[in-house]
Amino acid sequence: MSITPRFYSKKELALLFFPHSEPRTAASHLARWIANCKPLQTALAATHYDPRAKYLSPRQVKLIIEYLGEP
Repeated sequence: MSITPRFYSKKELALLFFPHSEPRTAASHLARWIANCKPLQTALAATHYDPRAKYLSPRQVKLIIEYLGEP
């Protein structure tokens, strides 16, 4: 599976990583993975990442895939 870096809602991207979860649960799991990866947090901070935002920019999606791998 190859993901095209584009704008994704956090729930939409999270469901790609956790397809058998409820959207809210998947988003929580993805947030936890991001919180546990300090290098990813640092890279996202450079993109003005807001943990409360509902959408991720293409650059942020690319970084998440780079650090966490393809779903």
